[in-house]
Formats: sequence, structure tokens, C-alpha cells
Amino acid sequence: MSQRDWELADEAATDVLAAQLATVLDEGLVIYLHGDLGAGKTSFARALLRALGVGERIKSPTYSLVESYQVGGRAAWHLDLYRIADPGELEWLGLDALSDPQALVMVEWPERGAGALPAADLVVDLAYAGLGRRASITARSPRGVRALSRLPESTLQGASRT
Repeated sequence: MSQRDWELADEAATDVLAAQLATVLDEGLVIYLHGDLGAGKTSFARALLRALGVGERIKSPTYSLVESYQVGGRAAWHLDLYRIADPGELEWLGLDALSDPQALVMVEWPERGAGALPAADLVVDLAYAGLGRRASITARSPRGVRALSRLPESTLQGASRT
């Protein structure tokens, strides 16, 4: 549908991008997070949740597979499916709430849950680029297009649009 790209100088720039995305989320959204190990998927999710007002400790769901939070009166879910071998394993987690259209759902390694997850509204691809990272955000639904189109055009501190 549509895509925007950024060069991120460091983790702080990744946090700023996630915080700017948080400012445009006024409805539920499903975000797939792609990238190699250490590319910044969990950092992006943490920064987004912090910017949305989560005040408690934001844990990595690497071992628990899923962490849930309340943001602005709605559910937020952060899943890390790296340890999932088969999408059928997800049915044991009781994730029916992921289909709530008002929920924020962020999924690391979504390809491991193919067919068992709600479709992505946005796909965030994070990749190594020299000492920093490159981020691409692609809209995959009308909700995703709305969110992506509302992201500020201004240059992020430590980041540059490409």
C-alpha cells in the first residue's frame, strides 16, 4: 500500500520514531515487527508502549511469549514468537483477545505464527545499517495507511528520512 523509510543513527532515534508513531495511534492496530536478532524490535515495542503511557516495567516477552498492558483504556499486547515452532502452539496461549479491533497488538517474529494471528495493519522492518539501523514502515490496511500518513514529516533527531 504505502511505505516510509528512515535511517536511525542509534537506539535513541529508534525510540523517537516509535514515540512519534504512538502520537498517531487513536484506534487499535496490529503491528508486525521484522528484523534480525538485535535489530531493535523489542526496543521499538518498549518505546511505543512507554510513549503510550505504560508506566510499569515493560518486559521482553521472549520467554513468556506474550505480555499485556493497558493503554488509554484499551489492551496492548506484545508477543515474541521466536521460540514458537508451529503456529498451532499459539492456541494454548488463549489469544482470542488479539482480534479486538481496539487493541494494540505488536508481534515480533510474526512469520512463526502465520495463520494464527490477525492480519497486520503496519509492518515495521528494522535492519542493520552501518552503526545504526534502517527502519521501513509499510501500511497493509486502511487503518495502517491512516496511521502512516499521520506520522510527522519532520526529521527525527538522529534519524533521516530516505
